[in-house]
Amino acid sequence: MKRILCSIALCLAIAMAGCVAPHGGSDGLLDRPAITRIEARGRLLVGSTGDYRPLTWRDPATGRWEGFGVEVAERIAAELGVKAEFVQTSWPTLAADVQTNPPLFDLAIGGITVTDARRKSMDMSVGYLGNGKTILCRVGDAGRFRSLADIDRPDVRVMVNPGGLNEKFARERLPHAQLAVHQRNEEIPGLVADGKADIMVTEIVEAPWYVRNDPRLAAPLLAEPFTRGEIGVLMRKGQNDLLAFVNAVLGKMEADGTLDSLKAKHGLAVAGTLDILHPVR
Repeated sequence: MKRILCSIALCLAIAMAGCVAPHGGSDGLLDRPAITRIEARGRLLVGSTGDYRPLTWRDPATGRWEGFGVEVAERIAAELGVKAEFVQTSWPTLAADVQTNPPLFDLAIGGITVTDARRKSMDMSVGYLGNGKTILCRVGDAGRFRSLADIDRPDVRVMVNPGGLNEKFARERLPHAQLAVHQRNEEIPGLVADGKADIMVTEIVEAPWYVRNDPRLAAPLLAEPFTRGEIGVLMRKGQNDLLAFVNAVLGKMEADGTLDSLKAKHGLAVAGTLDILHPVR
């Protein structure tokens, strides 16, 4: 609780000091703090890829957004007294879209891992969900793939989505496997199940959803991820008031059990991964 109160106090102090975001915008409030611009607009613009179940998903037929990350963004917006409006981005263009001028959105949310590289050019919130690299494969191959060495072979076909940490991981850690880059992340599990690839490099927050929804798929290394990290909220630099506010809201949601309730609702607290999915402080 002390941490939450300190974060809120910091947010208010920064806002009252008149911290100015360095980028322009199309809402006519170019020289105002980020929170002031958002409140005047009446909407929190949230960038997301919409292809990362169960964190963010945009139904292509209806345009409706859903998922754990979507609900987190809606809670942040509610604390600001505004509505959340979601803006489509992609993994290859995410960093550019976050930093573009005029801004496309105020912050980005979804399966975005907190990394030092991202923090050099952008800002990231505290982590609110633990994560790590794992694989999806066909059920019949679950016993075949028990380690990275089993996957990093010339006869293994690995598929990833472009532009994110999955592709980076595959290129660095699986140099001997056959690597294919497929543009639409949400289509890769089905392609693996259909035999078009042997392995999907994915993450422990995403893999269980596909295993539950496609009996042809397995995630044999779910409880033993190759990496460990945390998912956070991404935004361009200079929005210190918004960053402090987001951190305070996430701290409040962690303290009052809201994050745990949302994890359970979206199937993130799955057997064997509960400890991994709770960020390590």
